[in-house]
Amino acid sequence: MLVEKKLNEFLDELASSSPAPGGGSVSALLGALSSALTSMVCRLTEGKKGYENFTQDIRKVLKEAEEIRKRTTELIDEDTEVFNQVMAAYKTPKENPERGKIIQDALKKATEVPLKVMRECYRVLELSKIIAEKGNINSVSDAGVAALVAHAGVQGALLNVMINLKSVKDDEFKRNCFIEADRIVIKSGELVKHVLRVVNEKI
Repeated sequence: MLVEKKLNEFLDELASSSPAPGGGSVSALLGALSSALTSMVCRLTEGKKGYENFTQDIRKVLKEAEEIRKRTTELIDEDTEVFNQVMAAYKTPKENPERGKIIQDALKKATEVPLKVMRECYRVLELSKIIAEKGNINSVSDAGVAALVAHAGVQGALLNVMINLKSVKDDEFKRNCFIEADRIVIKSGELVKHVLRVVNEKI
């Protein structure tokens, strides 16, 4: 599993000629990094003088950030797994009458994973807004980095959604994915700008 590798081992595998892990796994990793940074700011805020009024909010953010970190970490491997399934589907013998369905099913799975990544990254971006506004001011720059990284995760995952949808033939599935992905990307762009304004005002 990728997540069990040491950082240098993961980077070496990423830099190799193998197409997976690739951008999809990296986008999921960005979500995990953003949620971990968010958790850090929460822990540097909880119990600190001057932030007592925000204790409950910070605890809720910390709990959810840790849940997102777990899910996005799992998605690092899941993205590589669905990519490999797509490659295996294309190797299905052409005489197999189910070949087309096998390929389409694999492509849909490969689309759904980065769409999950987009959802998770956007949610942690929402959490970064809370910690930018209510978190320890000495760590406000970390809240900003969390927002930027989460936004990058949204945008990166979008590219993987789009490239897989290109070969999907189910028009309704494509339309629904396009609508959701577009909505997330627009909201993400607006939110990251807001968070950065808050952060820059406090620095």
